[in-house]
Amino acid sequence: MRKPIVSVFGSNDLSEVPEVEALCEDLGRAIVDLGCRVACGGLGGSMTAVCRGAQSSQSYQSGDTIGILPLGDADSANPYVDVVIPTGLGLFRNMLVARAGDACLAVRGGAGTLSEVAFAWQIDKPVASLSSTGGWAAELAGSRLDHRREGREVTDLPDVEAAKLWITEVLEL
Repeated sequence: MRKPIVSVFGSNDLSEVPEVEALCEDLGRAIVDLGCRVACGGLGGSMTAVCRGAQSSQSYQSGDTIGILPLGDADSANPYVDVVIPTGLGLFRNMLVARAGDACLAVRGGAGTLSEVAFAWQIDKPVASLSSTGGWAAELAGSRLDHRREGREVTDLPDVEAAKLWITEVLEL
């Protein structure tokens, strides 16, 4: 049976917010603890932290962290990515990160995170954001991006425990 994939969208630089980096590690660990894999953009910041956390899970197996890179150079992946997909597509790879997830979560984030959330929304993926982390995750939490998904919105998750419950529910684990 295929393991579900949770795509995590987020900031490339967390140097000024160590509490968000720690949250991303906890999130990655929780995703793998639930029996899922993590997909992300494969670079730094939230992507490094979520993959590092995933690899620290007692349930971790090789292949549980997937990095879909904007560059064509596999060596640009952070050291915690097991499966490196060097697309050479630049920012267009954001659609692939959204498409890969059976469920999608935003953490903090700037314009790249915004585009990933928008892509996930448009292709009808379950989308949530950890609003306590700031950035676009906070801005989009609880909102509808457009007319699609009548009666639904970007789910507002205050913390990792809420994220675990949401993942369990939407993926029917």
